[in-house]
Amino acid sequence: MRTRIKFCGFTDERDLHEAAALGVDAVGFVFYPKSPRFVDADVAARLRRSLPSWVTPVGLFVDAQAAEVEQLVSRVGLDVVQFHGDESPELCRAAAGPSRRWWRAVRMRAASDLLESFVRYGEAEALLLDSFSSAYGGSGKGFDWSWIPSRRPLPIVLSGGLNPDNVAAAIAAVKPTMVDVSSGIQSDDPRRKDPARMERFVAEVLRADSKA
Repeated sequence: MRTRIKFCGFTDERDLHEAAALGVDAVGFVFYPKSPRFVDADVAARLRRSLPSWVTPVGLFVDAQAAEVEQLVSRVGLDVVQFHGDESPELCRAAAGPSRRWWRAVRMRAASDLLESFVRYGEAEALLLDSFSSAYGGSGKGFDWSWIPSRRPLPIVLSGGLNPDNVAAAIAAVKPTMVDVSSGIQSDDPRRKDPARMERFVAEVLRADSKA
């Protein structure tokens, strides 16, 4: 099975079109005001309208109230909600609603963080694994992939410090359902993507899959 690809942190329509043309499976919009890649509802809705139907729009939230999440999901047209803060399973369930898919980010400090999350967030469609940081919304740093067991009850979206130089090794080591990248494909401006890095990242994922 091929490894799915999510590019996160879009703020610009040109970057979004480039990602879609490369064949990514999902794109992320960040609704966390402290992130340098934050977008408001109006910008996100405009970007969402420019997406082709085969690319899944994902909204990243950090400790937002359920009503706020519901409002943005409806206004923007998000298919998946990604909870990246300290949200409880009950809040995730309530905010996503009965028919909305949701992912729970796990900020990895040890193997036990993942094992606990498999139990607590068993209703999630997937767990997104990122390195632990005092900041929220994505760290841009890696963690020890050996903490991830080969047998797991939920799909894994691997994040945290991925870039074109290490994503093939990550896929070989972890065999995730999806890989997720943001800062690893950005340009000098954190709100923009580098087309060459995006293209190379996709090429490296395909190369890794061809060796599986």
